[in-house]
Amino acid sequence: MKKIFICLVLLPLFAFPKAIWLSDLDVSYMLQDWGSAQVNKSVLGAALQVAGVKYQRGIGTHSVSRFLVNLGGNAISFSGLVGADDTNDFIGNMEFRLIADKKLIWSSGILHKGMPAVPFKVNLKGVQKLALLVVEGGDGIMYDHADWLEAKFETSGKVIPEPVVPQQIEVGKYILTPSVADIPKINGAKVLGIHPQSPVLFTIPTTGKRPLSFSSIHLPNGLSLDKETGIISGTVAKEGTYIVILKAKNDLGSDTRILRIEVGNRISLTPPMGWNSWNCWGLKVNEQKVKDAADFMNKNLINHGWSYINIDDGWEAKERTSDGQLLGNEKFPDFKGLCDYVHSKGLKFGIYSSPGPRTCGGHEGSYNHEETDAKTWADWGVDYLKYDYCYYSQIVPIPTEKLIKEPYVVMRKALDKVQRDIVYCVGFGAPNVWNWGLEAGGNQWRTTRDITDEWNIVSSIGFFQDVCAPVVKPGNYNDPDMLVVGKLGLGWGSKVHDSYLTADEQYAHISLWCLQSAPLLIGCDMANMDAFTLNLLTNDEVIAVDQDPLAFPSNKILTDNGQIWYKYLEDGSIAVGFFNADPYYILWDKNEGEKVQRAKYKMSLLFSDLNLKGKFKVRDLWRQKDLGVFENEFTTEVAYHGVTFVKITPEK
Repeated sequence: MKKIFICLVLLPLFAFPKAIWLSDLDVSYMLQDWGSAQVNKSVLGAALQVAGVKYQRGIGTHSVSRFLVNLGGNAISFSGLVGADDTNDFIGNMEFRLIADKKLIWSSGILHKGMPAVPFKVNLKGVQKLALLVVEGGDGIMYDHADWLEAKFETSGKVIPEPVVPQQIEVGKYILTPSVADIPKINGAKVLGIHPQSPVLFTIPTTGKRPLSFSSIHLPNGLSLDKETGIISGTVAKEGTYIVILKAKNDLGSDTRILRIEVGNRISLTPPMGWNSWNCWGLKVNEQKVKDAADFMNKNLINHGWSYINIDDGWEAKERTSDGQLLGNEKFPDFKGLCDYVHSKGLKFGIYSSPGPRTCGGHEGSYNHEETDAKTWADWGVDYLKYDYCYYSQIVPIPTEKLIKEPYVVMRKALDKVQRDIVYCVGFGAPNVWNWGLEAGGNQWRTTRDITDEWNIVSSIGFFQDVCAPVVKPGNYNDPDMLVVGKLGLGWGSKVHDSYLTADEQYAHISLWCLQSAPLLIGCDMANMDAFTLNLLTNDEVIAVDQDPLAFPSNKILTDNGQIWYKYLEDGSIAVGFFNADPYYILWDKNEGEKVQRAKYKMSLLFSDLNLKGKFKVRDLWRQKDLGVFENEFTTEVAYHGVTFVKITPEK
């Protein structure tokens, strides 16, 4: 009898590797600073295409983009291609990075539109978590549509997307700015630029118990001062520099301030401060909302230097009159009357248009009607023009910087023909505008896409402004967009909500804009402003940094815990902001989220880094409090996404 032996082969207990496509994952976890990630499409919804080559699989995103996946140590490799999508209107520099367990393992180098896709394959043996990043390449995030193409993981396990940043903990609003004193104090700009014969409207910003009386010495011929309101008005015929002594007085005391009036070919010698309707009301703005904003500014903000009430898109009639004039729609039946109303409050009035045939909101633009529109606005009493680059691609389908600049020059020439000082904002949509905004005749120029009240957006916009900072000077400013504090529109124009920025982030936001000599334009519901937001906007020592007559370009120092920004001031002191900010922050350990947010981070500035020697008095600008005299260095503790904002003055 034969014996039969049965041999059992025991297979090893492991899963065979398989391919998992990046495009099959839940990309709602991908955090980016413009738009939302798209599966198998560009961020704009078109087919994935890089340098003329189309791809079937991939993720369309936009810098700064962050995506974190948990691999559990089971992955073998990650491979694919990366590139700048062809849907970018212009060349924008970007860089793709792969970070494995906090270590950089691959970088694409700087890429831009027109360059062929770059292949990659990285070894992921033993890697627990992998972060996919797209970062801006030194020119901001304006044109950084970026594609991960044909990307796949080889793994014996799962690929699980995880949140990139910690869930925000509740941080209560806290007020730092002390209450203003009853004794008069003159605030705001120390210099005023006007053209000869142009109408002047300047309200002396003064805090203190009312009633106040105002007086002046050496006010130039043609100007007059209302002694009760502090409004200076009139015209000046003769060019020159006029040194005017202003005085404000009440029963408790008085204050004196020198105002330098420059009559010549420059205006807006300090950055404009005011309100814009877009971030709250969008296209639903109407005359009453504008009047409400003017009333609030006159009552609460004008004495701290805020002066512009600006209507954004949505005011235009459906068509022009037979002679080409563009009037207001049914929401704005009397623009001249509205301008007069705003001016009666001691405030200035701004309006919006586009060099294209249509505005961004689809209304009538100024194309081929530039001189007519400039004259209309001057007749109404307009003091500010925001000129957005919208629908001009219908005129110039393949634009270059030179071709984009041309319509702005056309409007500049039209504005020069009217006898009115109109601050000119070369608006959204133009690449590298800081390189040619001055040549186009702008007083300021939008350096970025629209801002929203998310920290990753605010930080990505704000912390790249050092790239364009060198062009800043009195009368010419980079515009990183509006302040996203207070109550803002959900979807820009519908239900309002409190800013999603934490209190710390809002203090950092305003501090950074002031250090950069940025125009300060509030975008919130002015009629429903809470005490915290009002306090943010009425710190005269903080505002003074923005309004400093020197308008010196800001500088940035990178540190382990963030960034230090500084700016030289006219009086010989230096404004310094310590920011706890990592724009590429990745939450590698979920359990550390709350710990990270509640921590205080030490940041130090060596005075030698600013070529300073000796002892320096340091003053906290938000608290308006002297911190002491320091030698060699100053160290401070900064909250998560927060700021310490100080003024450093040589000790005499």
